[in-house]
Amino acid sequence: MSHGFRITSALWDKIHHFASFPQTGVSLQQMVLFGQNPSQGTLLKASQFLSEELPVRLAHRAKELDELPHNLSAMPSIEKVKNWYAQSFEELIKFPPLPALSPEIRRSLFSPPSVANSNPEHQLPSSTPNPSLEHMLLVDDVANQNFPTSLDGSGSNGSLASGSMGFYGGANGSNAGWAIGNGNGNGNGTAVEGFNKLKLRVPMERRYFAAPLSSNIDWPPEVRDYNKRFTRLLETIKTRHDPTVTTVAQGVLEWKRSQRARHIGLDMQQWLDRFYLSRIGIRFLIGQHIALNTQESHPDYVGIICTNANVHDIIEEAIENARFVCEEHYALFSSPPVQLICPQKLTFPYVPGHLSHIIFELLKNSLRAVVERHGVGSEGNFPPIKVIVVEGKEDITIKISDEGGGIARSAMGLIWTYMYTTMNLGPGEGLDEGFRDSDFKAPMAGFGYGLPLSRLYARYFGGDLRLISMDGFGTDVYIHLNRLSSSREPLP
Repeated sequence: MSHGFRITSALWDKIHHFASFPQTGVSLQQMVLFGQNPSQGTLLKASQFLSEELPVRLAHRAKELDELPHNLSAMPSIEKVKNWYAQSFEELIKFPPLPALSPEIRRSLFSPPSVANSNPEHQLPSSTPNPSLEHMLLVDDVANQNFPTSLDGSGSNGSLASGSMGFYGGANGSNAGWAIGNGNGNGNGTAVEGFNKLKLRVPMERRYFAAPLSSNIDWPPEVRDYNKRFTRLLETIKTRHDPTVTTVAQGVLEWKRSQRARHIGLDMQQWLDRFYLSRIGIRFLIGQHIALNTQESHPDYVGIICTNANVHDIIEEAIENARFVCEEHYALFSSPPVQLICPQKLTFPYVPGHLSHIIFELLKNSLRAVVERHGVGSEGNFPPIKVIVVEGKEDITIKISDEGGGIARSAMGLIWTYMYTTMNLGPGEGLDEGFRDSDFKAPMAGFGYGLPLSRLYARYFGGDLRLISMDGFGTDVYIHLNRLSSSREPLP
């Protein structure tokens, strides 16, 4: 996909420019309310938000991939991923602009929320800081700390400059920069080749999540065509980045072999946390937008978000899948039993794929621990694994308890480390090419990614994952899920 792609010096200049802007976090609650029964105008606003936000997020990661410590940036697999990010960035900033729209349509799109939607009930609720930021060193870089708020470049990070701001950069919605031809996608109103660094964009959170647009407007065919073309581009980008997790893992393996290192350092661990958390966010935004544009309306879904995700059913399916993998791996007729204690009608808004991934990975760990602790010969007499689900005021908490022997206290500091695993890998083993297509493949077990990635998925929407072990007996894992859905993304 990126064979022969080369990052030019001009492209690097643009990447560094976009990486100087802060990223804009959104909450699950905002995404649900904004995406309900979307009109073509609403989808256009979402397209324009992503056409600005995704280049910023991709630029942050491409820049970081180029500046990794300990010569990690020089690893072939890391170079490959960096080129993917740069190529996707370039495609987004060069995406053809929307044709000229009538004054009436432009007013509908760009009027400030206070004018277009005077009813307070139509305003989307603001998001709250993600508590995960307390656990992780994910404070954004200089871009967020020193971001000017006024169009002349003055001021410090905080409230908007005086004057009503339209949806896309210009005051009162005028001078909207659609793309490369008319603007640089950052609301500057200037071409990309001549960046005007004094005219920085308005923080997008104020513009995208004002309120969905009315479906009564007769949107012109140009709007529908633009949405379709932009969705096709996002599908291409999403496919290109499918193997990112395993390719980065391969790059870390290459580095470990070149340095003859047993474990990665804290700085590399923190970078992997930031990188994979950012990837979760990018893929969530892309997947949500594609689903809104391509899927038929469903009463329980807004894009990929299930507004009534049934916790019992999701866990039940994850149990079946994890037990099947265990039976296949150990050639068992019956893997250790899993007892589920959960209200059958417990529902809340969530992304089912995220929850399924977390439960599946943790159950695989528990099943493997029980089988290896008690031996394959104990088939039929394995102690059960217990999954208990409780609903609280703020969280839905899931506890997974096993009798797999637990983890030694000396190893507890390593369990969240990428590439740390108790499975034996041969000296020449890497990641199987057949498992590069998705984050959600069972063979990721054994490469030390199950626990740290699961914790990132839990933290992405304001939850958490904690582990308590009783060495010599078993392990309890607690998954906390934010049922209020108001936490914005923790953006590294």
